[in-house]
Amino acid sequence: MLLRIMRDYLRPYRGALTVLVLLQLAGTIASLYLPSLNGKIIDDGVAKGDTDYIVSTGGWMLAVSLIQIAATIAATYLGAKAASGFGRDLRAGIFARVGDFSAQEVSRFGAPTLISRNTNDVTQIQTVVFMGAAMMVSAPIMMVGGIIMALREDVGLSWLVAVAVPLLALCVSLVIRRMIPNFRLMQESVDWVNRILREQITGIRVVRAFVREDHEEARFAEANTQYTNTALAVGRLQALVFPIVMLIFNASTVAVLWFGAHRVENGQMQIGALTAFMSYLMQILMSVMMATFMSMMIPRATVSANRIAEVLDTDSTVVQPIQAQAIPEGGTAVEFRDVEFAYPGADVPVLQGISLTAEPGRTTAIIGSTGSGKSTLLSLVPRLYDVTDGAVLLGGVDVRDATLEDVWSHIGLVPQKPYLFTGTVASNLRYGDANATDDDLWEALRIAQAEDFVRAMPEGLESHIAQGGTNVSGGQRQRLAIARALVAKPEVFLFDDSFSALDLSTDARLREALKPVTRHTTVVVVAQRVSTIIDADHIVVLDDGKIVGQGTHDQLLETCPTYVEIVESQRSAEEAAA
Repeated sequence: MLLRIMRDYLRPYRGALTVLVLLQLAGTIASLYLPSLNGKIIDDGVAKGDTDYIVSTGGWMLAVSLIQIAATIAATYLGAKAASGFGRDLRAGIFARVGDFSAQEVSRFGAPTLISRNTNDVTQIQTVVFMGAAMMVSAPIMMVGGIIMALREDVGLSWLVAVAVPLLALCVSLVIRRMIPNFRLMQESVDWVNRILREQITGIRVVRAFVREDHEEARFAEANTQYTNTALAVGRLQALVFPIVMLIFNASTVAVLWFGAHRVENGQMQIGALTAFMSYLMQILMSVMMATFMSMMIPRATVSANRIAEVLDTDSTVVQPIQAQAIPEGGTAVEFRDVEFAYPGADVPVLQGISLTAEPGRTTAIIGSTGSGKSTLLSLVPRLYDVTDGAVLLGGVDVRDATLEDVWSHIGLVPQKPYLFTGTVASNLRYGDANATDDDLWEALRIAQAEDFVRAMPEGLESHIAQGGTNVSGGQRQRLAIARALVAKPEVFLFDDSFSALDLSTDARLREALKPVTRHTTVVVVAQRVSTIIDADHIVVLDDGKIVGQGTHDQLLETCPTYVEIVESQRSAEEAAA
């Protein structure tokens, strides 16, 4: 999976990586010649007192060193550029895939793990790409070249290479093998920490309201401790690598000096050749060490790659049609035709046999007890979910046969939980229409009963809005969301319990202001309060996912016991409050 992701997202950087390989090849070859030249200076220059030879050979060494330095700098730059571009493209790919997800896929993964997969997991793979570009090309060349050059210097000591290299590789691989199971635990622990932290930040008011700070601190401490312990377990194993490497390095040096000294004493080897052989052995061991360091990083990157591939390989249940039909402009009606919907794995459908039509110029209201399926029904129109049976038609066209862009261009949705983005009042309203003028925004705010409090803000339309709209009240957030939908001037308005945070007088004024705007549009309102939908042209009563009554307010009072029960319960609550 790691190789597949690297292949797919490194394709634009093949040219840079090719140049990088050539530069590393040049730099590695240059580094392989330095010990040999140094040995010749010792044997042929210093030993014989030949100053000219020392100067000329030293000049060659300086030139070779400069080539090596230049090649290494250029290769590192290209490797960093390729790795950074790879990380950018991979994050963009994940973001685009998540953007295509329906609510079903987002719920299945969860926001915290999607965030950590697009940040921490991508960083793990990006690091491997950079280290691979910096090491994995030069390491094998240096190892093979070092062995060849060491044999050229002296065959008699080659058995030390045959012992030291496999020993180093074996010891380090045994340590790495024990680290692999902890890497998945580390990534899962990151998800856990992110999830709890996100819950605590988002629900800080609830935590404080119920005095649950100690409980939440304990939850976070548990997740944090789990992550810390896993990281420490990995760290302890990593800490073993360096002593093992240094032990083998130093033991190899002592062995070369010990056995090489006997060969020098017997005249079988010169001192310069011994020095060069020792340098080549260090280069060989260094290349093995670089390869083992990469081996330490690859397992964790592989875990991250598998987690990212889960996202990239997940297809949205809401798909674009192969041959799209255009939704006609003007007079767009919404029709539910024998609709059934069930969540994945559910034994019983949430909605069954829903058939109704919301016509232009009329307000269609949907009411019912909590859990009756009101919001789920409304979410089928913009294709947040797709029906499991039946059809939802917009302007006579099945929404599954139209492009998502076409569907959304006809709809103005005000969700049950209005969400505002970091920015200003104006930038949030222009989500409805990026080209809207300030006059358009003020008109939408006036209709949504939000003009007064926006004008009271220090900078009016340019006043700051925090992430999620946390610096405005719930009612203000709802009115800004309604204004955002009004700016879009859609043919279909979907209000999903969008008046629940408003007081009765503001609710009444807003509904009155909406009438001229929605005179020729289709309006579907989901509501909990009867007072919100009492004047609706058509009221649909849901109970346990089924339609149990349809008609006007007066008609339902006579024909629908469920509606009467809802009215009576709210009337009793109002009387009790009075």
